[in-house]
Amino acid sequence: MPPPPTPDLHAIARDLERWFTNHGKDYPWRQTQDPYAILVSEFMLQQTQITTVLDRGYYQRWLTTFPDFKTLASASETAILSAWEGLGYYRRAHNLQKLAQAVVRDHAGIFPRQPETILALPGIGPYTAGAVASFAFGLPEPIVDGNVARVLSRLFNDPTPIDSRSGLTSLWQRARDLVSSATHPATFNSALMELGQTHCRTGQPSCLLCPIQPHCRATTPASLPVKAKRTTLTDVTERVFFLHTPAGILLEKETGTRRTGLWKLPALPTDLPTPPVLLKSQYGITRYRVALWVHAPPHPLPESPTTQFITLADLPQTPIPSPYRRALTALLKAHPPQCPLPEP
Repeated sequence: MPPPPTPDLHAIARDLERWFTNHGKDYPWRQTQDPYAILVSEFMLQQTQITTVLDRGYYQRWLTTFPDFKTLASASETAILSAWEGLGYYRRAHNLQKLAQAVVRDHAGIFPRQPETILALPGIGPYTAGAVASFAFGLPEPIVDGNVARVLSRLFNDPTPIDSRSGLTSLWQRARDLVSSATHPATFNSALMELGQTHCRTGQPSCLLCPIQPHCRATTPASLPVKAKRTTLTDVTERVFFLHTPAGILLEKETGTRRTGLWKLPALPTDLPTPPVLLKSQYGITRYRVALWVHAPPHPLPESPTTQFITLADLPQTPIPSPYRRALTALLKAHPPQCPLPEP
């Protein structure tokens, strides 16, 4: 049999743009060409669902609190982490502020238009550079995320693993060829992502409803894309303790790279007798499934320069990761101040 015809890139771009113009979702970051507002959305949407960002008000609250690069650049760490609390992956908030500081310091607060200059900014990778260049400035710059990779793998019927070097190279080149064939790069890139979120979704796609189905070469679309590496979860146990006194609740300020600047329940020392367990819960983060065990205070109480008593009045404004916020809520309900904790 003769090989299938080479896809008509201009026709694909045309059909996708036409479909998106009629059916695309009207997200708030699609109603602006402000590079700052677009960047905020891109940072928030990294590893976070659109419904979380929108339905819980994170996006609009952030823009109200930090409306531009200058405001964000000069904000305190506490204010930034408090506004981000609940979104997780707090490094994104730190990186967004570093980006704002670079724009203020090196570009007089004006976001650059040149793709190579955008890519050189801190916290900016190829995807984010392409997104802001196309959405804010209308430049024909490609984007490749999980949704786009799935669409392109199926469109070209390519079984090359998308997490391999050759697979990534091919994906980016095809994305560049397609956006260069588009009439409106911003509309095309938005359409490409939305197609992956809707009709060309994970698992069995809705091929009969797909606006570019006539161009698609996939023979078994549900089997694509292919990944060389499979993510496996590692189980870990995290042991902390809960101490509530008239001075407040003892919390520990994180200094690692993942949640720097946030407050959590203090780590339980491993060289002391293990106190009774007050609460068990579980949460996930990246490749880990964490069992969070909260204990009564150890004896003697460890000394640490990173711990501090936080009053109940200050607790709502204190940036605390969601798993610990939930644990504190449950602990305060089960162990109010007038009820003594179990002896160690």
